Amino acid sequence: MRSDNVTKGVDRAPNRSLFYALGYTKEELERPLIGVVCSYNEIVPGHMNLDKIAEAVKAGVRAAGGTPVEFPAIAVCDGIAMGHTGMKYSLVSRDLIADSTEAMAMAHQFDGLVMIPNCDKNVPGLLMAAARVNIPTIFCSGGPMLAGRLEDGRRTCLSHMFEAVGGYYAGTLDEAGVEDYENNACPTCGSCSGMYTANSMNCLTEVLGMGLRGNGTIPAVWSARLRLAKHAGMQVMELVKKNIRPRDIMTPAAFHNAETVDMALGCSTNTMLHLPAIAHECGIELDFDMANEISGKTPNLCHLAPAGDTYMEDLEGAGGVYAVMKELTKKGLLDTGVLTCTGKTLEENLEGVVNRDPELIRPIDSPYSPDGGIAVLKGNLAPEGCVVKRSAVAPEMMTHSGPARVFNSEEEAIEAIYGGRIQKGDVVVIRYEGPKGGPGMREMLNPTSAICGMGLGESVGLITDGRFSGATRGAAIGHVCPEAAQGGPIALVEEGDLISIDIPACSITLDVDEETLAARRAKWVCPEPKVKTGYLSRYAKLVSSAARGAVLE
Repeated sequence: MRSDNVTKGVDRAPNRSLFYALGYTKEELERPLIGVVCSYNEIVPGHMNLDKIAEAVKAGVRAAGGTPVEFPAIAVCDGIAMGHTGMKYSLVSRDLIADSTEAMAMAHQFDGLVMIPNCDKNVPGLLMAAARVNIPTIFCSGGPMLAGRLEDGRRTCLSHMFEAVGGYYAGTLDEAGVEDYENNACPTCGSCSGMYTANSMNCLTEVLGMGLRGNGTIPAVWSARLRLAKHAGMQVMELVKKNIRPRDIMTPAAFHNAETVDMALGCSTNTMLHLPAIAHECGIELDFDMANEISGKTPNLCHLAPAGDTYMEDLEGAGGVYAVMKELTKKGLLDTGVLTCTGKTLEENLEGVVNRDPELIRPIDSPYSPDGGIAVLKGNLAPEGCVVKRSAVAPEMMTHSGPARVFNSEEEAIEAIYGGRIQKGDVVVIRYEGPKGGPGMREMLNPTSAICGMGLGESVGLITDGRFSGATRGAAIGHVCPEAAQGGPIALVEEGDLISIDIPACSITLDVDEETLAARRAKWVCPEPKVKTGYLSRYAKLVSSAARGAVLE
């Protein structure tokens, strides 16, 4: 066993003495040591229940003959970090999580790992670590939050909460109305209830083969979540026994499956950052353009919030991620021969699976749209590409041309939106918010929610080299590459320039001639870094383009 390096032989007597100091027995040290990476904390609603999940996982490990050893991983709550400097630390936490988990796993020579994440950057960070360390590993997330209910009985969620603030500034909602959302949008623990980034990544963990069925959809407050955790603890012992490792499971075919299900589910645009970063750790390079190729073949089958008015608990009731995958296999869109953490192939896992709600998970022959939920747009404004959640864009905004309203930070933009200075037809441009320029590539949920909350979601576009929350809806186009801080064309846009967006054609155009752009480029000077010390400063020097997943080089 790998743990023999710290538990066996006379030379390791000092190591054993430290295990004995922890209260472990000789008998426990003769069993496989399983690291239980628990992301429990008291600041993220999606993580407040993970101590209970960890106890269930450890019970499963012991039941199957292993010795569980728990250690922590950090997590940032994107909702609490939203709208201020804290959001600069969200994406960058992904690499801290991966690095610190690698350090713990390698330093202590575990035989296997059970990862217990839940929220946005915590899931991909731990998947990156799993690929990097490459010892038998299984995931058991904390589960999604239940949808809320307003006082009048309407169901609600966090994206409605953010849009309610825009409604207040537009004069369509009073303080009591805002308070109704405030008190009811987030009623339980768990990852926020729509198909936002956390739930997108937890669902895709199932597709990648790293989590058991229900990992992405069983609600956090259901006892079935504890049973899932116990089974995950048991199953990691099978993976150890058979020496099935993350890179045996996360193959190129598995990532192709993940991008396919991503399109069918209508996942967060952040998956276009995280899947390439995880693949990179597996030694696989995902081409940014592959998204459109897959999208062109993959129908969009689900419209969960923010694209529609259904939630994760509804998806679980319909059969979950497996039911979506089963629909996709009817057209041969998935490679079902891939190995999974069950020790079986995807084909074996899908035996007997049925779609229990064809209204929620559309049949493959009757989709919401014939193409997928995400599109990569290219053009002279984004030569390397940019990303939009097509499934959450109003039909009237699928093509749009309008004058640029240019802002060099999120704060400048939100002040203009709430101040009533954005008009129907405008295209809001927020730049110097990319991975390097931010630094940290902040989410622009506040500006997009303000636009929608003020009734402009069907008439105003937003373009940024930053990114979006999975809760964003509307013609919100992010990840513009190259970013402004690298001298990308978005840095050259001036107030009033005409910008044309054509989502069906996957194009985005700055309607300014090349001679004028060349003159502007000659005058452009890169601004001073916004942050010059600490982790963010180091991150800005190392981070790559969003088109490559913003991996560190």
